[in-house]
Amino acid sequence: MTLIKYNPSLPSTENRSFSSLLDRFFQDSFNGLGKEMQHFAPQVDISESKNAFEIAVAAPGMKKSDFNIDMNDGSITISGERKFEEKKNEKNYHAVETQYGSFSRTFHLPENIKEEKIEASYQDGILNIIIPKDEKKELKRTIQIK
Repeated sequence: MTLIKYNPSLPSTENRSFSSLLDRFFQDSFNGLGKEMQHFAPQVDISESKNAFEIAVAAPGMKKSDFNIDMNDGSITISGERKFEEKKNEKNYHAVETQYGSFSRTFHLPENIKEEKIEASYQDGILNIIIPKDEKKELKRTIQIK
């Protein structure tokens, strides 16, 4: 007799053929695929140096024209859309783990920035936004206790 670890996601013992396992795998892999393709949130790294803030957005497979960057009332909004282009070369996808769809990320900025000097570039799947600081506007101050 062999002990089998219980796994509730496996089919019942009477229906544990290899074919049924494959069917379940592919069915579970593609359930909800439409929802995943409608929206995604790219990963973002935010860093600060002495002279600037930097926002790095990981969005491989996109083009510069797929992004919009808007400034509004002390916030910067990065939005865009990554479209799934199924090429008609007789490929049958068994798994699609890459996320597709539209996204929008908003970040509130401190007051000590130079809005007119913000720069953006897109290279190797990373959107880099450099937000220079304005040294004239000092946000940090020490309050003396009387």
